[in-house]
Amino acid sequence: MVTKKVGKKRSKSRASGKLRIGDDWNAINIIALSQTNPLKAVAEFVENSIDASARSITITRGREHGESYLRIIDDGDGIPRDDEGKPNFKYVATHICDSIKRQLKINGASGIQGEFGIGLLSFWIVGEGLSLTSAGADGKNYQMHMKKGSPDYTITLSRALFPETGTTLLIKPLLAGLRQLTGEKIQWYLAAELRDRIRHSGVQINIIDRTARKQYKVEPRQFDGRLLHELPVVRAVDGEIHLELYLTEANADCAVSLSRTGTRVLTNLTELDEFQGEPWSSGCLQGIVEVPFLKLTPGTRSGIIRDGRFERFCIALKKIESQLLQIIAEQRRAEDERASRKMLTTIRKAFQEAFMVLPTEEYDWFDIQAGNKGRGSRLASESDDEAVAEEVDGGESGEQTPRVQKQFFEYAGPLFSVRVAPQSSVVAINQSKTYRAVARDRSRTNVEHDLTFQWRIVEGSGALENDQSEIVTFIAPDQPELSRIVVTVAQGAIRCEGEGIITVTDSLLPEMRQPTGNRQGLPGYTFRKAAGELWRSKYEAELNVIVINNGHRDFVYASKNKALKLRYICRLFAKEMVQKNFPGSTPDQLLERMIELSLYTEENLR
Repeated sequence: MVTKKVGKKRSKSRASGKLRIGDDWNAINIIALSQTNPLKAVAEFVENSIDASARSITITRGREHGESYLRIIDDGDGIPRDDEGKPNFKYVATHICDSIKRQLKINGASGIQGEFGIGLLSFWIVGEGLSLTSAGADGKNYQMHMKKGSPDYTITLSRALFPETGTTLLIKPLLAGLRQLTGEKIQWYLAAELRDRIRHSGVQINIIDRTARKQYKVEPRQFDGRLLHELPVVRAVDGEIHLELYLTEANADCAVSLSRTGTRVLTNLTELDEFQGEPWSSGCLQGIVEVPFLKLTPGTRSGIIRDGRFERFCIALKKIESQLLQIIAEQRRAEDERASRKMLTTIRKAFQEAFMVLPTEEYDWFDIQAGNKGRGSRLASESDDEAVAEEVDGGESGEQTPRVQKQFFEYAGPLFSVRVAPQSSVVAINQSKTYRAVARDRSRTNVEHDLTFQWRIVEGSGALENDQSEIVTFIAPDQPELSRIVVTVAQGAIRCEGEGIITVTDSLLPEMRQPTGNRQGLPGYTFRKAAGELWRSKYEAELNVIVINNGHRDFVYASKNKALKLRYICRLFAKEMVQKNFPGSTPDQLLERMIELSLYTEENLR
């Protein structure tokens, strides 16, 4: 008996019931203001038109009677009609959170995005008033009017000569803070936000910005890069996940968006904590992850409900991350190889330019000319490297090899600059040295035709022989001094000048290296990761390659900036070449040479 009494007391103390809205109007206010992005609100209006099977949508932004407005006109099915054949505006206004589209989905309709019945209330964050116009079965046009902050709505007849097809939505006046809602921004936003919906429906969306006097057509956003066809199909228990991913060069602006049923939910997948690492944050991927089974927060439609469906989506997408990481790693290796080749070309050109400026007898290191001519041929015509092959006897057949014709881009343009080679040199007193004027066009191609030369000494003494030819001989005076020679080259009305500095001394620097017969070209370079070691670079003479330690802290620091990395590698080149070509020199002498070579080389880095 006691037990039964206790049970009865417990049953009496237990209460239950159903949740309900305490203040309907307050709830409507909260719902109407839950959307925070005016562009997202415009996208929802456009989606309503697409759901109504519209083939053409026109968005107009302008001013009328001193008030700004936004008008959206479509040729869709219009507002569903009631039993009297009139647009059922009453249902739209009195069934908030109970959309007609939800019922259509229950009955098997597909391709419809809306379901919450609150999208129309988004006009509160766009303008003060809304007018919705649609035709009835009687051929008359009906309008529903709503005001921001008011629970009332009115339905009136619209005066028009002809019934309108589809629906016209007018928001007027726009809120004062919406100056940024331009036609161009609407075009950009819709192209990304509704990309797949536009593609699949084939709807034509035109934007007329009468304020800016411009017109735009919304084209579905196109992604850059290579489409990854090799990705496997990703399936979860709740459905298939569609991937459209493109591999591009690393860029901080690249992102993979998340969409549902063709409408973008998140601009960047990394907004979700589960996907903040690579490959999604690598900057090498862009595209779309389409997940049709996710549930969204009704207000903003940009939030995801983290239920079991979301958890299963995360698990399914994680399965392809390793494959994406492998693809990105291959891409980065290819990019590094391209960058290394380009950087090596840049460094070689910079050293070639430096060797033209520096004294030949001190920096006669490598066979940098084509055809293994060596530095001794530098004062001969540099254009020999690009010379046209001469006809030769074909032997017993009597045939001749035809002359190879230059391409049009191999011919030099007009004179643009002149350099003296060498630009800096040392000459003993009472000795002589030859110099050459190197004339070039804007693209640094040697110019050879229709040139006149005039050499002169503008500082110091000494004498010049053949001062009106391309190659001049300088005869040093009998006293040490610093001399400057200038050459003026003319081609028609074009005149350019180049200058050379000559140090005349009574004691030349001692020969610091023995000449060798092994005249190799400028070395290449490669990387070797030795993070725990202090060496920055090594020269391997057998391969004529400079090995760079890309695990050194200095390399890691320099790699943060492309220009800094180029200068760092250039200085490593200078270090290794000075050490190789000045054996037996003191540390002070090597440092002096390295500073000199780095100075004239880095000037030509581009």
